[in-house]
Amino acid sequence: MIPVIALVGRPNVGKSTLFNRLTRTREAIVADFSGLTRDRHYGTAKLGKRQFIVVDTGGLEDSAEGAIFEKMASQTLQAIAEADLVLFMVDARAGLSAQDQEIGRYLRKIGKRTLIIANKAEGMKDSLHLAEFYELGLGEVYAVSAAHGQGVRELLELAAAELPAVPEPDADAEEDEDQPIRIAVAGRPNAGKSTLINAWLGEERLVTFDMPGTTRDAIRVPFEKNGRRYELIDTAGLRRKGKVFESIEKFSVVKTLQAIEGAHVVVLVLDGTQGVTDQDAHIAGYALESGRAVVVAINKWDALDRYQREQLARSLELRLAFMRFAPVKHISALRRQGLEPLWKAMGAAYDAATRKMPTAKLTRLLQEAVQYQAPRKSGMFRPKPRYAHQGGMNPPVIVIHGNSLDHVGHAYQRFLEGWFRKAFKLDGTPLRIEFRTSDNPYSHKD
Repeated sequence: MIPVIALVGRPNVGKSTLFNRLTRTREAIVADFSGLTRDRHYGTAKLGKRQFIVVDTGGLEDSAEGAIFEKMASQTLQAIAEADLVLFMVDARAGLSAQDQEIGRYLRKIGKRTLIIANKAEGMKDSLHLAEFYELGLGEVYAVSAAHGQGVRELLELAAAELPAVPEPDADAEEDEDQPIRIAVAGRPNAGKSTLINAWLGEERLVTFDMPGTTRDAIRVPFEKNGRRYELIDTAGLRRKGKVFESIEKFSVVKTLQAIEGAHVVVLVLDGTQGVTDQDAHIAGYALESGRAVVVAINKWDALDRYQREQLARSLELRLAFMRFAPVKHISALRRQGLEPLWKAMGAAYDAATRKMPTAKLTRLLQEAVQYQAPRKSGMFRPKPRYAHQGGMNPPVIVIHGNSLDHVGHAYQRFLEGWFRKAFKLDGTPLRIEFRTSDNPYSHKD
């Protein structure tokens, strides 16, 4: 499970600025859901080989009535509940406020591991102004300036030290036939994810397979079909009953992101009656970034007329154009229609993601592709691909060596990707191509 860090605090303390610093780009938002009481943004932060999910919550507005857990927006409550570490942000220049104290009391009450981050602390690292934040009773106060990047690297290192280490995936384990194939069923709320799993299992209730242990209860179901072992991962977000979760929607984005990261194959369930939404595209984009094999399952297909099916096909072309490698299957989970073709597509996607590609065959295919269509000259440089080998699996990686390959255009890269896909039948999986240019022995001579 990838560790989760939640940014919490009152408005205008710099949470979004720190979020952008930690994720290193303003484009790192995985999901941005509008129309909720408080929106949450999700991104990925990296420190060396370690990876974290960062959640940016809305500012906690002040209120004159009720306890803090009643005033907090449900979105922020959920972000805190499913986080491994909370970064409680305060404004170093504005000083300690009554609202900060109220939030601090809540965090102490639930016992969540918390670090106090005094933002906007340019030139104030050793200032007495930071001393008042120790009144929050949450330990050390760490000064940063998210706007200028001061102390952000040190903050991420500190957060990493506070979080449990995630073991490195074993490359051989991915190929071990004794390991079950992990299938993550992802999608928007009410798209039919749990109904699909129940249809596979022939069970009316999935909750009996709930494996508690954390607030983010993982629902993992062992399953065997046609001699293959699977582990089905439901991301519907079924929760234990409790005060914290009574007012929170079932769908947990963090849970979905973690399930995608740990899966071999992602089944993206779309509600055919709703079309392809931005949220569907966000989930698909994260699966692509994670390198997971993907099969798109359009549920409730039986409820669509001919016009609706044509509109849905256009929507797929427009919003999921980056997922053209993923097979699309039409199903009805409720009526158990189309499930067998879906299973075959899942198995084929897994096989493609873990396929071994011999160096000799890759090099021969590369030479044939260059002979059929050579890369264009770029200025004074003409890229010359020479040989290729496999650089990894799940997703498959093809490493191409040659001269001036840093000048290969995107169009030619797509051409090579299609060439290799067709030869190795890599349907359902992303394919990554890396170019490595050989050193020119005469580059340092006049």
